[in-house]
Amino acid sequence: MYTAKSEKGEEVQINFDNNQVIINDETLDISFQNQLNGNFIIYQNNQAIKAEVLEMDDAKKKFTIKIDNGIYNIDLKDQTDALLEKLGMTHLQNVIIKDIKAPMPGLILDIMVEVGQIVKKGDALMILEAMKMENVLKSTGEGTITSIEVEQGQSVEKNNILIKF
Repeated sequence: MYTAKSEKGEEVQINFDNNQVIINDETLDISFQNQLNGNFIIYQNNQAIKAEVLEMDDAKKKFTIKIDNGIYNIDLKDQTDALLEKLGMTHLQNVIIKDIKAPMPGLILDIMVEVGQIVKKGDALMILEAMKMENVLKSTGEGTITSIEVEQGQSVEKNNILIKF
């Protein structure tokens, strides 16, 4: 079961059971056809409704969806999210990082960010060549880059600080 919260603060209970969609305990005759590039067609009561995912943040389970001419911001929560919220542990989902360290010795091939840039979890930061392999170092959390401690072409040792937030 999922809980969707709209920008108006309305909570809707959504459940999926054997190809049926149940919204607030009401079974709806809805089917979906996945198109390309985040586009969908929703079929309900022999009507086709166009839908498009405009923005998606998988980590935070937030979506902006356009259905016909309406735009909807949706926050999804599953049972685990609800339990974490009830226990007051929602802060565990948003990791704030202080720095990025070299995971191994190597050579900085490329720096893909700049000072002042805001990064999210999973954003590519730089490429480190180690043992003849290129490793893309990604952000482990959210933050604003305050300094880049290395330069392209520089050799680094394991645990050298590369970026500070």
